[in-house]
Amino acid sequence: MKIFNTMGRKMEKFHPVNPNEVNIFTCGPSVYQRAHIGNFRTFLFEDIVVRYLEYAGCKVNRGMNYTDVEDKAVKEAYKKHESVAELTAVNIREFQHEMDALGMKRPDYFPRASENVANAVSIIETLLEKRIAYRHKRNIYFDPLKFPGFGKLYGLDMNRWPKRKRRFRLDTYPGMRWNLGDFILWHGCGPRERACWDTRVGSGRPSWNVQDPSMILPYFDETLSIYMGGIDNLVRHHDYIIAVLESVRPYPVACYWLHCHHLYVNGKKMSKSLGNIVYTGDVLKKRFSLQELRFFLTYNHYRERVNYTEKNMADAASLLKDTRSLISRIRTAGKRGAPEKKVASLNQAGADTAGDLKRAFDAGMENDLNVKEAFDGLRAVLVKAAGMSFNSALGRHESGAILETLGKIDHVMGVLF
Repeated sequence: MKIFNTMGRKMEKFHPVNPNEVNIFTCGPSVYQRAHIGNFRTFLFEDIVVRYLEYAGCKVNRGMNYTDVEDKAVKEAYKKHESVAELTAVNIREFQHEMDALGMKRPDYFPRASENVANAVSIIETLLEKRIAYRHKRNIYFDPLKFPGFGKLYGLDMNRWPKRKRRFRLDTYPGMRWNLGDFILWHGCGPRERACWDTRVGSGRPSWNVQDPSMILPYFDETLSIYMGGIDNLVRHHDYIIAVLESVRPYPVACYWLHCHHLYVNGKKMSKSLGNIVYTGDVLKKRFSLQELRFFLTYNHYRERVNYTEKNMADAASLLKDTRSLISRIRTAGKRGAPEKKVASLNQAGADTAGDLKRAFDAGMENDLNVKEAFDGLRAVLVKAAGMSFNSALGRHESGAILETLGKIDHVMGVLF
């Protein structure tokens, strides 16, 4: 399999760090609000990657985090007159429900930032001891100039770095811009702070930038094979994670970095200001099923922007229905059976067709996890096989071999049956 590694911006053959177990970490949701279908596009792509590796015979060990204590959650909880824990608990339950409804595998580890504050404090203490981090008023900041190779994932031009000391105190900032300065690790508590822990580094809470490292360290004690997230994370966040984690342990965070591109709605990025945020329930109201939504969100190449429109959604649903119809025709042909004298030749034909299905699907997936190419190749073989069934050239044994192969493939796709 070849995949596009964001680190280095090139296609590379995939070789897991640990041949016995593929360790993966994926950026989970920020649960200050409900996840929308743009978020689920990324999460479903990550689900496909895990399922394909399992289909290919790998044992996968995956972690995925909840960002449940950060600036946006604190602000939203204050606005709703509730605690951060109350706010995020509702959104976590909803997210897990939608994960299950969309046929996503739950990760092996699902840590929450709020449950790993002690780990974050330990990391910050190490960074303070190494003088990579420093205190300023109530807060603690990371100095990127103390980390050799800062910005290597994004490819940041450090010649642009300002001579004057600058500090950025928010967890994140709007837009795809770089903050050329020191980033925050610890928010010291103010008098009206709603999320606060009393710790060895003071009273406060860990920033978003140190939370992922705090949730990786307890579960993965080696370089990850794959680290995945949305394209937004490529600006600032993932390089911050690399700088923090590689400053406290002497090996790379991950070997391969994969980033899923945006989902647009009617040609525009989703935003509250435009009023075009789409949730799974909105799609269901249009009389589409959750499997059809899963198909639409995964039937593409993950590094390309996808545009959600009702027409595009309807086209995807129609394609899936037609493909299922082809499978149904093959199943019906198998129930009819075949004349005894044809069984031997049909068995061989069935094995050939099943092999063609697997080869077509694998070829697309091993070309940088291109689900669209894999599905289109699979479908071309199905069209041919369904034509054979129409001409009574398919028997019970051949149909069985084809359906068995499709069942294995559907472990990845989750939409064929």
